Amino acid sequence: MNPQTYQRNLWQNARMTTQTPPRWDLTNVYPSLESPELANAIAETKTRLSEFEAYLNEHHIGGADKNAAEDDAASQGAIGQSMNGYLERMNALRRLFQTVVSYIELTVTTDSFNATARKMLSEVEPLGVQLQNIEVRFRGWLGKNADVLPHVLELGGPAGDHSFYLQETAEQSRYLMSESEEGLAAELDLSGANAWSKLQGTIVSQIAVDFEVDGKAQNVSMPALLNIEQHHPDQATRKRAYEKEMATWGTVQESLAAAMNGIKGTANTLNRRRGRANAVQPSLDAARIDQATLDAMMGAMRESFPVFRKYLKAKAKRLGHAGGLPWWDLMAPVGHNERSYSWDEACEFILGNFGKFSPRLMGLAKRAFERNWIDAEQRPGKRAGAFCAEIPLTDESRILCNFDGSLDQVSTVAHELGHAFHNECLVGKTPLNALTPMTLAETASIFCETIIIDAALAQAKTADERLAILETELIGATQVIVDITSRFIFEKEVFERRANAELSPEDLCDAMLRAQKETYGDGLDESYMHKYMWTWKPHYYSAGLSFYNFPYAFGQLFALGLYSIYQKRGAAFVPEYEQLLASTGEGNAADLAARFGINIRDKAFWKSSLDVIGAKIEQYVNL
Repeated sequence: MNPQTYQRNLWQNARMTTQTPPRWDLTNVYPSLESPELANAIAETKTRLSEFEAYLNEHHIGGADKNAAEDDAASQGAIGQSMNGYLERMNALRRLFQTVVSYIELTVTTDSFNATARKMLSEVEPLGVQLQNIEVRFRGWLGKNADVLPHVLELGGPAGDHSFYLQETAEQSRYLMSESEEGLAAELDLSGANAWSKLQGTIVSQIAVDFEVDGKAQNVSMPALLNIEQHHPDQATRKRAYEKEMATWGTVQESLAAAMNGIKGTANTLNRRRGRANAVQPSLDAARIDQATLDAMMGAMRESFPVFRKYLKAKAKRLGHAGGLPWWDLMAPVGHNERSYSWDEACEFILGNFGKFSPRLMGLAKRAFERNWIDAEQRPGKRAGAFCAEIPLTDESRILCNFDGSLDQVSTVAHELGHAFHNECLVGKTPLNALTPMTLAETASIFCETIIIDAALAQAKTADERLAILETELIGATQVIVDITSRFIFEKEVFERRANAELSPEDLCDAMLRAQKETYGDGLDESYMHKYMWTWKPHYYSAGLSFYNFPYAFGQLFALGLYSIYQKRGAAFVPEYEQLLASTGEGNAADLAARFGINIRDKAFWKSSLDVIGAKIEQYVNL
């Protein structure tokens, strides 16, 4: 039996033996969209918001009233009491509102055809604007009282417990527009950037195409088509899926380009009015790293590109290509991996290997599986990709993925469970003390992903199976190091050019292709790259958080560094690791990394993590 036939049989068998993956259960959060419980929670949110605004007025926090620091009679104790009252109210309100909005958003992300959920989301989003305006008032007030802050922190209480949050907020207050301008910006966001973001999500989630798979005509969602393009064992099928994808994006490119222009134009305007030097700076602050850290990491990544191109050329040769890889083979399976997973088998594999690292981690995953925290089924109306959402009032998480039985998807489930474990470690922290930057938010997810891939490698029975598993690992590493650099280059160019004019779909496609050529180089076939990568990645469609890319690379390489420490120290590492996860909202990345002797501003650290991947590439090439 030739390799393609063998792999095709595995693909078909996986789909004959895999029971339908689960949908998540949200009923313990609220029974339904129409339930009195949800209606009461929304009403309570509105009441608390009104009471909160009255509290701000009473204590002269923001607004037109005089500032406390300007009143000679205002004592440090009074300012501290005002801060304490704010913190207590904000933490309680965040827990309530985030639970409400998460419940509705989770419904929309799995069923964008649900008009009731979409309407309800549009009704509660203005409450988020009110909450944001309260935060803006406080940030501005805190900035004016920054000289008093050290004395207030010494008094202890809620303010003392939130020292990092308060100091960071005071520092960032210098990038605020006036209170009225910030309020207007927040209100306009609903009909501006947020509306563009919704449009992109709706368009992408509702696309379904007719496509023949293994001799059977099907109507498949875009996430399902992408899975076929990336994972189907038959090369001709992958190529047809790629061609279908390219043709489909061409039909919606004008709408998606309009969304991109609207969002990036909004971000540019707000950055300029807030006194930001460029579009990258607010993302660095949000990531809690500095330019020196980003330069060290990105510099090491760029220096590693020749090693990744070596892997891509070796893969191209294995798949019968004389030059670089065409895009449809970038994530193609190579080798014979006899493990195709049913949902139950994936759960069992994850639990067994999580348990070897930490009983607490295994317990978290067990609850997620048993209590239906995961929506894994592929279906129309459900968004592509994967994510983990926190449900504060239940101290739970919910995970979305599009499971297809591949090791790559098992790894994705483990990745998202890592986020859920991070949330678990943060239970007991206030919402303000749990605010974690993306750079550190990816630590646990990549760590869990590494556990699973290493376990799969250890269980491989043949060199060919080991090759297939290494392939899965290197596909992921290439995406996080090489492709994410291309996304960074692309987004930076879009921001710079959008400052002068709108970009056409052709402009966006051209920028994407040039970014891919700069990073992948001759590892890819230049005739078959992916000019439409900007269309379906939701990361580009957020005005509130730009450059939603380099934090993934940080997380990958930082987690590899920690995993290397774990391999040396064993069980003694676990409590310190869990404490790190519990502290990610209360320190910057450099200080938290220093706990493990890691200097993230030193290119040598990033190179050491990349060398781990390089060693895997050498194994792959030599197999």
